[in-house]
Amino acid sequence: MPKIRCHYIDCAFLDEGYCSAALIELDPDSGCLTYSPTAETPAEEEWEEEEELEEWEDLEELEEEEEEEWLDDEEEF
Repeated sequence: MPKIRCHYIDCAFLDEGYCSAALIELDPDSGCLTYSPTAETPAEEEWEEEEELEEWEDLEELEEEEEEEWLDDEEEF
């Protein structure tokens, strides 16, 4: 019986890095259709609204700094 290495970390069929399902179905576009998330692992961590806003503000500041540097480089020529 071949072993199938699984890259999902929260699949119910995961057994020491390998799929333990008796039968699997794969789709080239969607991936493993047998994948079933475990109830123990949350699908995605909830972000606090404040943390999310800080992330966006940091990203905007970084983009503004990069734009200013690019404009400064252009003026030197």
